[in-house]
Amino acid sequence: MRRALPPLLLLLVGAGILRVSLFSDLYLRYVKEGLQPFLVTSGVIVVCIGLLSGLRDFTPGSTGARPGTSAYRGSDSPQKGAHQSSHQHSHSHTPRVAWLLLLPTLGLLFFAPPALGSYTAARDTDVVVEAYERFRPLPSGRPAPLSLTEFIARAQQDGKGSLAGREVVMQGFVTPRADGSWDLTRLLIACCAADSQSLTVTMHGAPPPRADSWVRVTGTWHPEGELGTPTAALALDVTKVTAIPAPSMPYLDRPPKS
Repeated sequence: MRRALPPLLLLLVGAGILRVSLFSDLYLRYVKEGLQPFLVTSGVIVVCIGLLSGLRDFTPGSTGARPGTSAYRGSDSPQKGAHQSSHQHSHSHTPRVAWLLLLPTLGLLFFAPPALGSYTAARDTDVVVEAYERFRPLPSGRPAPLSLTEFIARAQQDGKGSLAGREVVMQGFVTPRADGSWDLTRLLIACCAADSQSLTVTMHGAPPPRADSWVRVTGTWHPEGELGTPTAALALDVTKVTAIPAPSMPYLDRPPKS
């Protein structure tokens, strides 16, 4: 059983990687879309290594010794050679710590961890939104669909105050605040989930939905501070909240579809 553990772990790890990257889009919970080919390639390589390792260890007559050599030679006695062989075998056992990898490996294969959510957002640093060169006119007669990035930029950079009195609609997940209010949140990544940063807009006038649930929110800019300057509040007076399914690509900050 100990000889079987390393190849088994390699096969399970490789199968887990292929499960989330080749046979589903679960990998988007952890890395950017462009990294899929690298994940698939690494999964195939790990599976092949596991198969080759298993074939080497369990092929009849395979002892690991080089052809043309014996267990002992020269003046060594058979007893001494047997002792050395036994000593070497005792050091070839799989380290006990390898067993600790079995459960997380099975978890990767049968239960893919969810995307990052409110726990991470509450501890992340906020994204510094880059300066916009210009802002497109907002559509008239209906709520304007905005990403959180554009809402933040318009609030603090648009000197024309395009958000004043305008109804907008955004989407993200719910992050509760210590004071009982809540934030609409999106997480952005540069490469993988480990480098995530958060975008947050505070919601006013609506009770907090369940933490980590995805919602679409309609409302108007909360008038606090001066629009078009860094003093403008990143907040919304909510008029409507609608539950939505979690998107397949949770780290892309896009406006809701009309």
